[in-house]
Amino acid sequence: MRAVCVIGLGLIGGSLLRAVAATGRRAWGATASEADAADAAAAGFEVSDVDTALRRAGEENALIVLAVPLPAVESVARRVAELAPHCPLTDVTSVKAPVADLLSRRAPNPFVGGHPMAGSSESGWSAGAADLFHGAAWVVTVDDGTDPSVWREVAGLALSCGAHVVPATAAAHDDAVGRISHLPHILAAVLAACGADGGPLALALAAGSFTDGTRVAGTRPELVVAMCEGNRAALLDAVDDALGRLGAARGALASTGGLRATITAGHSGRTALEAHRAQPTSPVTIDLDAPDALADLRDLGAAGGRVIRLDGHHAVGELPDGE
Repeated sequence: MRAVCVIGLGLIGGSLLRAVAATGRRAWGATASEADAADAAAAGFEVSDVDTALRRAGEENALIVLAVPLPAVESVARRVAELAPHCPLTDVTSVKAPVADLLSRRAPNPFVGGHPMAGSSESGWSAGAADLFHGAAWVVTVDDGTDPSVWREVAGLALSCGAHVVPATAAAHDDAVGRISHLPHILAAVLAACGADGGPLALALAAGSFTDGTRVAGTRPELVVAMCEGNRAALLDAVDDALGRLGAARGALASTGGLRATITAGHSGRTALEAHRAQPTSPVTIDLDAPDALADLRDLGAAGGRVIRLDGHHAVGELPDGE
């Protein structure tokens, strides 16, 4: 199997290096954080500076994974272009269109974007774990012009880490995560600030609904800022939707004292999530060499389906019944 070079050894990158190594695949990493480098080396992993890791990647034609925050992608991309310009490249950044655009201008490498939907409010190497991706959805992008052979490489990496693959375009991914990942960070920040403004009594009484709703507000602010600001357009749409719903709730509460419409809509949304997760599925097989393979993969992801394994040049997936 192709070796893997992970640039960035925080929560996601560090977990990825562990997961890849656990499969027996050759893997090494690099990080600008002295603390993360020391911890990873102490755990027995091969760690170096970025340039050394990329030179080795170029020599071994490794799959390079960018696991750095969005603001650092451009500087790392420049080093990739100079030291390993022919290696297949992917990333695990939480936005896809800005990364794809940047890499198209800064690195000549064949690129397929990725985003594992896994993590925690903790950060750094010490927060990672080899099983972090088990059972998680991992988006692997399927935009026009995607090289099917590189897509297979990136999808295979995700599957080997215990995830299932959800194919999507970069734009569709960004719209979706604006609602189910980035908006929750904004709402959690607002909820945490409102709760704290209630003073010592409010904090003393805070229980499950408050702690669950504010969990991600414990994430390092600079990471959340980079993630959310990097998806500005999609997040603005999601925030506008949320503000409209909050405004309607406020208006109803002020005029009639009733919140039934708001609460019922929220309950229906949560029920829809649980129903989707419990929905029976039917098997589907996509020929990755077929002319319409990218379109078929996009349709699978858009319908809520996923790829669960690769069988030669075929992607074997599951599609929710009725879709």
